[in-house]
Amino acid sequence: MRTLIKNAEIVNENQIFKGDLLIENDFISKIGNNISEENVDRVIDAEGKYLLPGVIDDQVHFREPGLTWKGDIESESRAAVAGGVTSFMEQPNTVPNAVTQELLEEKYRIAAEKSFANYSFMMGGTNDNLEEILKTNPRNVAGIKLFLGSSTGNMLVDNPETLKEIFSKTKMLIAVHCEDEATIKTNTEKYKKEYGDHIPMKFHHLIRSEEACYISSSKAVELAEKTGARLHIFHVSTAKETALFRNDIPLKDKKITSEVCVHHLTFTDADYETKGTLIKWNPAVKTQKDKDGLWEALLDDRIDVIATDHAPHTWEEKQHVYTKAPSGGPLVQHSLVIMLENFRNGKISLEKIVEKMCHNPAILFQIEKRGFIREGYKADLVLVDLKENFTVSKENILYKCGWSPLEGTEFHSKVTHTFVNGHLVFENGKVSEGKFGERLLFDRD
Repeated sequence: MRTLIKNAEIVNENQIFKGDLLIENDFISKIGNNISEENVDRVIDAEGKYLLPGVIDDQVHFREPGLTWKGDIESESRAAVAGGVTSFMEQPNTVPNAVTQELLEEKYRIAAEKSFANYSFMMGGTNDNLEEILKTNPRNVAGIKLFLGSSTGNMLVDNPETLKEIFSKTKMLIAVHCEDEATIKTNTEKYKKEYGDHIPMKFHHLIRSEEACYISSSKAVELAEKTGARLHIFHVSTAKETALFRNDIPLKDKKITSEVCVHHLTFTDADYETKGTLIKWNPAVKTQKDKDGLWEALLDDRIDVIATDHAPHTWEEKQHVYTKAPSGGPLVQHSLVIMLENFRNGKISLEKIVEKMCHNPAILFQIEKRGFIREGYKADLVLVDLKENFTVSKENILYKCGWSPLEGTEFHSKVTHTFVNGHLVFENGKVSEGKFGERLLFDRD
């Protein structure tokens, strides 16, 4: 199958230039001007549209196996490609937790049958599975995930000796959720004494506080520096934490890297009043000062990656009182348009969006032949129209849970086409029925 995309504004490697792109089977075969239409099966005229590499989301929870009433690999990867996300890395706190090689491979087996997007699954760490962690294949698994603060599931790693062993012995990237459990417990008890289970949402960021985040992330950084481990800190949520990261060396040489999620760049504690538990995340959405600090660190390259931590729950589950309402929300269909809206508002350039959502995840995880628009690379591509408006509504949400904290929000850009491995999987509001996602491979020994 040969597809020619003509007259696109191509955004890649800190440049925007007008050109054509030829896809042959799975790969980008040619980038240039006036590429011939001869022997081409399909021509897409992209005049006025922007062509980006497919987004790589390094942190999602697609809920399969074991939690599939909230979402599953098929439903959430469908939403992902509709949002321009062509590859995802899914977390191990499914049921059962992916903490053995057999359980991990079962997730890959499911995805091979069901995923619209390319996929990788993180191996989960616990206080007692070091042997299993060390069996993980660096060539075809994204990394090791550790919860240093309990979030969803029972995967808290809180034994200092175990942590030191994992950090010392694994050569793989270690991705961590950093919140200090003791601090959160103390804060929770304080508010429970006053409010019982009906703690007002406005206190969420004071319970899962700046201090809880900083204590945990600074310890993780210290341990990584001592052991030489390759550390990646997920969903940084405070301005204070950004001081832990460097911007004076190239990303490929960094041993300690970080990610920010779109919700921490979008919401603040002021939004709890109207959004309530719909924006209850761990780590919590914090203050305007924190949001400003995250933006600053993102733009000056202390923060390396933008992701979602997509974590659907049902509407009914989210209606529970504070202590029973689960944390997490669905975002993977809307992360790119959120960032394009920030471009429209002058906060970030298109080139920087592509760097943080496409190039950098590929560099940081050493993903093979993805994340860039280059000849010989896999044809994971997204066309966006920066002048087409739409409003998020029940009718156009593809998440299995059927809701979004962004309902009623008008966006001024739209994803029009998504290609996964050269296959047109999404076009003008419709997802194709073919599932063409592949297991991500990594350029590691």
